[in-house]
Amino acid sequence: MQARNTEKIRSRKVERENRRYKNLRVWQGAVELAEAVYGMTKGWPREERFGLAGQMQRAALGIPSNIAEGYGRGGDVEFGHFLRIARGSLFELETQLIVAERLGYSGKEELLNPMIEKVFALMSGMLRKLEAA
Repeated sequence: MQARNTEKIRSRKVERENRRYKNLRVWQGAVELAEAVYGMTKGWPREERFGLAGQMQRAALGIPSNIAEGYGRGGDVEFGHFLRIARGSLFELETQLIVAERLGYSGKEELLNPMIEKVFALMSGMLRKLEAA
């Protein structure tokens, strides 16, 4: 039993060292979400470039970045920690979308909400998997 667990841990470490985070559906979904946020905020008023739009872009970019960083740390505990940070950025982005909608900056929130839900579900599944290991 111990040998099997050691081998499982060793194989996950080798996989991480091969930079396979790009194959994670949660990372792919987060990158798509970031692209969508950048596209949505592109046409916003100039005065928002460093305001709400900039905040949303940083939050959106932080999601896949933290997933990749955590994956690259090489351990389940570290990966889980960075997934939780990414989840916090996801909630931050969701809140900023609500504010943007209330300010009348965009009517495209309904397009991003399914993407946010998808990334959240994938992230939650990944965290459950890590906690069970």
